[in-house]
Amino acid sequence: MQFIDQAEVDVIAGDGGDGIVAFRREKYVPAGGPAGGNGGPGGSVYLKATSQLQTLLDFRYAHRFKAGNGQRGGPKNMTGAAGGDLYLEVPCGTAVYDVATDELLGDLVTADQVLCVAQGGKGGLGNRHFLSNRNRAPEHALPGLPGEQRQLRLELKLLAEVGIVGLPNAGKSTLISALSAARPKIADYPFTTLVPNLGVVRRPTGDGTVFADIPGLIEGAHQGLGLGHEFLRHIERTRLLLHVVDATAEHPFDNFQTIQQELKAYGRDLSDRPQVLALNKVDALTAEDLAELIGQFTAQVSGPIYGISAVAGTGLGQMLQQIWTLLDAAAAESAQPVP
Repeated sequence: MQFIDQAEVDVIAGDGGDGIVAFRREKYVPAGGPAGGNGGPGGSVYLKATSQLQTLLDFRYAHRFKAGNGQRGGPKNMTGAAGGDLYLEVPCGTAVYDVATDELLGDLVTADQVLCVAQGGKGGLGNRHFLSNRNRAPEHALPGLPGEQRQLRLELKLLAEVGIVGLPNAGKSTLISALSAARPKIADYPFTTLVPNLGVVRRPTGDGTVFADIPGLIEGAHQGLGLGHEFLRHIERTRLLLHVVDATAEHPFDNFQTIQQELKAYGRDLSDRPQVLALNKVDALTAEDLAELIGQFTAQVSGPIYGISAVAGTGLGQMLQQIWTLLDAAAAESAQPVP
């Protein structure tokens, strides 16, 4: 299945039905008066979040969606039938923007959350509506109003509490496969991961926490270089970042700074988010080299630093314990009432 996280669609609500001009023509009913019914309202277009979808693939080839039109009014004061509403299902985590104004119309985060994106037109009034003491036989009615039309941009932002970031080949995919049941493609060349991977990591309490493995960033990613710029939006919702650095690289600290600069340049407060630093592949270093490397990072980086090996499973328990502690603190802080 293709992972599609952006799409543009045109949504068109239904037009309202026309009101009609009609008079009562019944036997034994003298001066029956106006009896033209109102037109039915046009159908509206809604987006509905569902947990059954993980991608916007359904909108890859279908771009135009229209709700039903309202029916014209009928004689004997009968209102026309309403146009059918149209519900389009999208994955949880979809942000909806108006292309013309770039306005955020809504953020569909929870399952079954519904957002009206195009309002149906009102039905026109029949001539019965214009009956008055001065006009006992009105001979005019109103047409229905057109439905709302919009061009929308849909952006899927994964719902994960922990985002795993780092340069290509830092070992992010190996780490998420070691921590969860996720089985991403792993190889010894850059950009093996072409789409974000989600994995559920179990806490000691039994609850699950979603980790997102973001495809490798490179310098200039925020300007469109490499693959990571396509997926930076997926860590906007995360509460914590797990920064994985290849401890066997030629310049590990320079690599660390590269990612920090990209997070800062992208904005959205990503650089201010709590981080846990994991120096990966430490099983390939001597104890002296590892101590020297950790000392270099400790002198210049505030925050927890862990030497781990995703392949051997070294240091993962302590790292996860720190992650649970930071997540609990963030949850407690967000639960505090605003003064």
